[in-house]
Order: sequence, then structure tokens, then C-alpha cells
Amino acid sequence: MIPVGLLVLSLFHVSLVGSQPTQSSQQAPGPPHPAGEQPPLAPDNLSFPWSRLRLPRYIIPLHYRLLLHPNITNLSFTGSVQIQIDVQNNTNWVVLHSKGLRISMATILDQNLAHLSDKVLPVLHNPSHEQIGIFSPRVLSNGQKYFLYIEFEAELAEGFYGFYKSTYRTSTGETRILASTHFEPTSARMAFPCFDEPSFKANFSIRIRRSPEYISLSNMPVAKTVEVHDGLLEDRFDASVKMSTYLVAFVICDFKSVTATTSSGVQVSIYAAPEKWLQTRYALEVAVKMLDFYEEYFNIRYPLPKQDLIAIPDFQSGAMENWGLTTYRETSLLFDPLTSSISDKLWITMVIGHELAHQWFGNLVTMEWWNDIWLNEGFARYMEYISVEATYPDLKVEEYLLHTCFAAVGHDSLNSSRPISSPAENPTQIKQMFDTVSYDKGACILHMLRHFLTEDVFQSGIVRYLRKYSYRNAHNQDLWDSLTNVQAQIMFLVKVVNVWFSHIQNLNHWWEHLDLTAMMNTWTLQKGIPLVTVTRKGPRLLLRQDRFLRTVMPSDPLWSTLFLWHIPLTYKTDASNTIHRHLMTTHTDSIHIEEDVSWVKVNTDMTGYYVVHYEDGGWDEITKLLLENHTALSYKDRTQLIHNSFQLVTAGHLPLNKALDLIGYLQLETHTVPLLEGLGYLETFYRIIEKRNEFDLTKSLGAYILWFFRAVIDRQTWSDKGSISERRLRSEVLSLACHLDDPPCLERARQSFKDWLQSNGTLNLPTDVAETVYSVGAQDDYGWASLLHTYNISLSAAQKSKILFALTCSKDTDKLQRLLELGLEGKVIRSQDLSTLILMVARNPRGHHLAWNFVKKNWDTLVQKFQLGSFCIRNIIIGTTGQFSSPEELTNVNTLLNFELIYILQSNLEMHQCFNMLFVMACICNISDKNDNDDNKTLREWLNKQMK
Repeated sequence: MIPVGLLVLSLFHVSLVGSQPTQSSQQAPGPPHPAGEQPPLAPDNLSFPWSRLRLPRYIIPLHYRLLLHPNITNLSFTGSVQIQIDVQNNTNWVVLHSKGLRISMATILDQNLAHLSDKVLPVLHNPSHEQIGIFSPRVLSNGQKYFLYIEFEAELAEGFYGFYKSTYRTSTGETRILASTHFEPTSARMAFPCFDEPSFKANFSIRIRRSPEYISLSNMPVAKTVEVHDGLLEDRFDASVKMSTYLVAFVICDFKSVTATTSSGVQVSIYAAPEKWLQTRYALEVAVKMLDFYEEYFNIRYPLPKQDLIAIPDFQSGAMENWGLTTYRETSLLFDPLTSSISDKLWITMVIGHELAHQWFGNLVTMEWWNDIWLNEGFARYMEYISVEATYPDLKVEEYLLHTCFAAVGHDSLNSSRPISSPAENPTQIKQMFDTVSYDKGACILHMLRHFLTEDVFQSGIVRYLRKYSYRNAHNQDLWDSLTNVQAQIMFLVKVVNVWFSHIQNLNHWWEHLDLTAMMNTWTLQKGIPLVTVTRKGPRLLLRQDRFLRTVMPSDPLWSTLFLWHIPLTYKTDASNTIHRHLMTTHTDSIHIEEDVSWVKVNTDMTGYYVVHYEDGGWDEITKLLLENHTALSYKDRTQLIHNSFQLVTAGHLPLNKALDLIGYLQLETHTVPLLEGLGYLETFYRIIEKRNEFDLTKSLGAYILWFFRAVIDRQTWSDKGSISERRLRSEVLSLACHLDDPPCLERARQSFKDWLQSNGTLNLPTDVAETVYSVGAQDDYGWASLLHTYNISLSAAQKSKILFALTCSKDTDKLQRLLELGLEGKVIRSQDLSTLILMVARNPRGHHLAWNFVKKNWDTLVQKFQLGSFCIRNIIIGTTGQFSSPEELTNVNTLLNFELIYILQSNLEMHQCFNMLFVMACICNISDKNDNDDNKTLREWLNKQMK
């Protein structure tokens, strides 16, 4: 690609496409030479009329009439589109998006479908901006409407964007082909010429031609099907509601479906490959429940007559919210009771909840531009938790929200983070916006806001927002205004009408002078997460806020002066169960508490998005409390304390032994979430040391983990019994125990694997422990080969996922290399799973350098498969470099990424993408040998003390 700077200074590459018009049912014959037409210009006299990445605003699309004829046999398609446009400024040019399409004809018609010119109109291309310009010799007049008609053709795309091919294999070994779409964020232009920006909302009338052995699906129901000729069928879909181009979708396949109806009459269907049809039942149940829930919660009817959900065999992301036709990975939609675990069930439920939330947040109301994509994704991520908690309370989804916020903290504590609302112009930059900040941080600040304003105000505010901006686009400010208006109405009732809400009473003194916009701008327009440092001074809590960073010295004075948040603090003491509240809007502050309070816990249940550090013995008080009476704090508080303590260690605020002492109480812990949080950090230490070949320390730490958690390990059964929390604990604990070579665990796993092999795969392993059993079985040649064979023929995406993980646990580097090659080839292991495969190999102590070398060797191929800026490329880089922990490895990565920085800048990728990778490495690595030795010494001393 040509650098942006050069595009501004040079002439655009111009190509002229023209041909004689072809016959179409949508064409109307025009006069031989329309009056007022200017003489045609020679091609050499035309240059591309537009220099910006974003389209001009003076032509507005109103309605697309799209005809597509995909040829599944030769993997190509032809099409035509008639776009009704509203011209708002006199012009001779129409500029719109097109990428990889061969335009065979273009013309413009007036409102009576009369041609403005008897000539084929010139079509100019600007490939670097993915735009075409169509020149009309006759001026298009301000205030008039016209029809732009274009015919085009292209091949079905390779990869996962645009209109692309996908395949699946039947149980008899036959490969079948389907064609599907994925347009978000900027790939509708690969399927048809369009105004491919979210603010250009329009209606869509779609027709698709197909052979009788296929069906076609789109956003709306089929109005009728007609035979065109020789058995060729044409499905004509109802006109859509007004929506953005990235939400358009169509699929041509031979799938089967199950159908049910919501209480308001919406028809819900789940589609999958014919032999996987029986795995669709659970998704159908969830989708119907979710639509009913959202209609009630938002108090807005779902506006379409149907909602289809379809499992696409080749799909890069988890799912996509196309209006009325949501598309999914098979692992995100299909539930096989025999092979899917309780975690698989929760994942499917949450993904469906996410995509159906988008039917309101994103589809009904859409962000004005991609810089505010968090308005779509942050809300949908948060609504996962609200919807699943309401519809499937037994899944205990609230236990997972903490980890969403922990993931956000991990990213946001790097200097290379970004504000939630950030500039993004070109397609690569826009893809980067689909990250942890938009999704997880967005969800967490909404969680904080909901608890700050109260549930009633929050819900009423977002309903007001959705109603006001239905079928329109919105900005950050529009959301804050809607919430502020609801808040003002409640304050009016409190003051004037003398109505008093008990849950508002404690908030009254905040709300009177609250500037919600100013408050929320500190969370959306600046990057990072605050660190609140708490110091006890008699009856007062002294508070200080700074930016929490893991990549600079804590004493660096720069950050405290540049960053300031309006933080809705909460805290509890041992004096009562009351949750106290305080809005901190300055760098330093203080709160009066009782003199005889023995402990204070700030950020109750982690409803706030900030890290807390307790100075002057504060952590010792917390550690003492946990050892003596840990149930005085909620499981969320206990989990957050474990997380915050180790995060403070990584930033240099807290010695490692203090965090290790804190988790000493875990032998008393009975709740899954804090248990797994503490166990997770010990496992992280173990895996880092394991990769460093620190044999003595590795053995000592492994022995300590097994000793410390012996009672927990021994309580586990090799079954699928118990609550979701118990089953989740079982999966994690037994997996780690076998990895640590615990003899009872290995013996039971080997016997279960032997029984499974002898049954020729007919024995159904307990789903919660199947992955552990497969992983132990994969350690010998026969077991590994048997698993690869089962992977190749299995019709269960859930089972294939567990087997693939097990295959990557082999200690044989030749086998790991073979897996990487199979993933790159894309036949046995699909390309969609390659990025995950690389991460799993990198996690293996024998595979982390192997995976990194594979990435370096095949970098160009990986970028071609997944596109720069995509989450797959980000995950590959961070996942492989994240396994390193030595200064030498940092130097190795630094060398490659400094080289790649030139490549990345030439591809118009923002510098922070590369810097983010380097900062991830800098955080994980012990940059100096001194620090490395100090940490190892601390860990050794602590282990010796504990084992004694």
C-alpha cells in the first residue's frame, strides 16, 4: 500500500472502466441524448475527484436494490445494484466504496428511471482508499433524487471478510461449499458497491439467485421465490428496515434449521450443517428467551419479523450481529450434550446474549463513526451479564464479570493503551478498535455507572437513548444526555413533587451538582486506569489518585499531573454492612471514618474500575482479616484483593512476598472464584519458571501447589455433577494437577483415556474432564495419533476444540511443528483456528520458541490470512511474546518488532500497535538480571517458609 503522506502529495492512480450496457430487469431505456448533457470528457481529462478516506456527505443513499447470483461451483458471483440517492449539493460525481469488484457498467437515472446519459459513464478507481468515482456529464442537482445503477462481478473471497466461501465435510468425507458474508467493519464494499460507512443508513431490498439444492438467507424473510430459467431460482426478500451496510448479510447453503416463536411473535430459527442439526436445540431455547428478555428490558419491540442464527464452518470472530441474520462460529452456537462442557454452555449463552443485545445497541442505534464502537461493543458485552443473569441464573454469570474487568485492567495498565473513544480512519485502524478497551473496559465503566446511578436510572436512561436515536446514529454525548435527563427528572420528583426513593436518598448530595458528561469524559476520552492509594490517619482515610502503570517507575511525577478521573468510590468497614459512597474528583482527598474501625475495604465488590493500594500496613491488616475471618468480605472483594495485590507487584508498588502472604488464607476458601484467582497466579509463576528451565524452583513450586491445594484436589470427582461453580473448579484444578504430574490425577486420567480408546470413541467422557483426559493421553505416540484421527472425523466443534488443546500438550516438538504446519495448510485444522493453535503451542514449555519462530517465518502469510489490525494478528503476537520472561527473549522480540514497525507504518497501521507489543513484553520480562534473581530469591524464600 502507498503511505498516506504520499497520497496527499501525489496524483491518484486512475483507471477507467467502460463497456456497453447489458440488459437488466432494473434498467429502463432512456432518451437518445438527454437535454442539458455536457459533451463527454476524454479519460485523460478526468482525475479522481475526492482525496479523503471518508466519503463526501452531499450524496445520501436511501434504498439499495441488490441482485446477486453466486456460482458455488466456480466460486464467483455476479450482481447489480440500484441505489436511490439524495443529492444535497450540485455535483457531477458520485463517490462510493468498492473493493476487488470488476465494474462492468455504471449509469445514473432520474426519478422516472430515465437515463441521464446515453453513454456508459466513466468509473474511476482509487484502490488505496477502496473508492470508485462515477462521472455524470449532466449535473446532479441539489435537492433531487436519482438512481445509481452498477453491474459488477468478483470471485468469492478467500479468508473471512466480504462475500466469501466456506466449506464443511460430511461424515462420508464429502466436501460441501457454501457462501457467506462478514462485512463489519469495512467489507460490504467487497460484495457490492456501496456507501460503506455506518452513518449512511438505508433500506435494502435483496434478491439472490441459486440452484434448487441450496437455500438463501438474508436479513429479512423471503417474500417470494420465482424460477428465472432452467431451474434457477430467485429468492426475493422483504425490504429491510433502515440500517448500516456492515449489518447486511446473506448466506447460500444447504443447511437445516429448527424454529420457534417468541411471545411477541418473532420467528427464531437456528441453522447448521445437516449432520449437526441436533446440536441446535439449546441455542434455539436461549435465543427465544433472550429476545423476550430484551424486548421487556428495553421496552422496545424487536422490529423484524424473524431472527435467524447460523453456524458458519469458517468464521474468524466469535459471532456477528447482522440484523435478523446473526452469524456464529460453530463453537459459539452448537451445543452437543455428549461433548460440550458446562463452560461451553455458558459461552454459547453469553455469545447469543451479546449478539441479540446488538439488535438494539448497534443495529437500532448505531455509533456515528468507528471511534465510538464501544457504544456497540461495550454495551453488548455488559448486556451479556445482565441478560444471562436474568434468564439463566443457575449459570452464575456474575462470577465472570470480575474477569472481564481484570482483562481490561491488564491492557489499560500499559502505557500503550488508548482512550475508549479514539480516532480511527483507515480500515486497519478501524479493525484495531475491536479490542479489550472497546469490549471489556467499555463493559466495566458501564457496570460502574449502573451502580453509581442505580439500576432504575441506568435502565431508564438507556431506554430513553434507544428510543430517541432509533434508526439513527449517536455519539458518546447523546448517551450522557439521555442519562442526565432521567437523573434530572428523578431529582425534580424528589424536590418538587416530594417523592422520595429510598435508594436515591444516599445519592442526593452527589446528584445535585453532578456533571455526568464531565465525569464520564474522564473515563472515555483519556486512556488508562486510576490507582487509588489509601492511607489510614486516625479517623480519616487519606486518598490519592494516580494513573496505574506497569511500565514506568511508580515515583515518576509526570503521570499524576496529566491524568485525573472522577471516581465513584465505595467502601466498607467492620463497623456495619453499609456501603459508603464518595465521589473523588481531585488528585488528593480524604474521608472521615470512625476511629475504632479495624479495617477498611475500598471498591466494594469491585463495582468501580480502579485499582486500590493500601499503604502503611494496610495490606497486612487485609491479610490478617482474611486469615481470621475471610467471610467478612464478599467473594468478589476477596477475588479483587488477590488480583490487585499481584497487579501492584508487577508495577513495583508491593513486594512479591506480600501478595503471596495474602493468598495464604486460600486453604480456608470455599468459593470457586477467589480460589481460582489465587491458583491462577501461582500457575502463572509456575509456567514462567518452567519455561526458564529453573528445574529446582519449578519442582519446589509444583510440589507446594499440590500440597497447598491437596484437599481441594482430593475433593474433585471425575464426573459432570455439581453446580456450574463446582464443575468449573473441577476442570481447572484437575487440569493443573495432571500438568504438575500429580500421581493420582495422572493414574485416573490414563485409565479413562485407555477406556475411551478401547471403546473406539463410543465412550462419552465426562465433559468437564475430557480435555484433561485427552491431554494426558496425548503424551504417547499412539494416543496422539488416535486423537488427531478423532479430531479429523468429529462432527462436534466442542470436542474438536478440546482435542486440539490436548494435541498441543505433547512434549514432542516434531508433533507440535506438524500441528502448526497443518494449521497453516488449513485442511485438517481450519485456518480460523490457526491463531488459537499458535497460542496453545506457545503455552507449551516445549513449544514457546517453536511458535515464535513459526510466526517470524510465516509473518507475511499470517498477515495475508488475517489482515493487519485484526484481533487474530494481535493475539498471535501478544500470545507468543507473552510466554517470554527473560531479557534475552525481550531483545529477540524487540529486534523483530522494530523491523516490523517499518512494515506496519507502510501499511498505515498506527504506531501504538507495535508499541503495545513491546510494552507487553516489557511488563512480563524481568528486564535486568538483578530483578530476575531477586524475584527468584523471594519466591524460593517464601516457598521454604511455607513448606516448613
